[in-house]
Amino acid sequence: MMNWYEKLNQYFPVEEMKSKDHMDTLLKEKGSVYYKDEGPYHVLMYAEFPSFSFVDYLFVSKESRGMGIGKKTLQMLKDKDKPIILEVEPVDYEDTDSEKRLRFYAREGFEHASSIGYCRRSLATGEENSMEILYWAPNGETEEEIFEAMKKMYEDIHTYKDEHFYGESYDPVSDVLTRKEQDQQDILKPFSDPVNK
Repeated sequence: MMNWYEKLNQYFPVEEMKSKDHMDTLLKEKGSVYYKDEGPYHVLMYAEFPSFSFVDYLFVSKESRGMGIGKKTLQMLKDKDKPIILEVEPVDYEDTDSEKRLRFYAREGFEHASSIGYCRRSLATGEENSMEILYWAPNGETEEEIFEAMKKMYEDIHTYKDEHFYGESYDPVSDVLTRKEQDQQDILKPFSDPVNK
């Protein structure tokens, strides 16, 4: 049986993975903020702050897809009635998984924060890694609020004790998260049209 970390590690690209030490330490030292929720078919790692939740990793095993596990897991966070934020890879039309993922979040009522630029250098590969931010806003929260929340999350969770775990520091938040002058293309739009349902 694979443990929760192995499941995540097999599914997520290396540049998006935290080390096991990093995650174990978050669970231990940031236990009032960083949580693990797992079952036989899923692993959810998330951070819960007073004004928002952040999905760090959500893994649902292939054999259980279509059983509503992803939906049920997200519902647990939606029931907290505060924004949910997550990062996704820019859509890759070669990769059906990335398309399925976007369709799933579009169906769940998430929006694309297209005014937020997010690019961080992976300490594992040294490569720049651009991600898109999706959010669910139950009370009409703005992208400005989502931007502020992401900055907090980046500093408290992603870069927590980074030098200790990786031997170097991630780039400062001001380099990683930016507001774009004009909105970029909405990556969820193709999946939100009734035609594509």
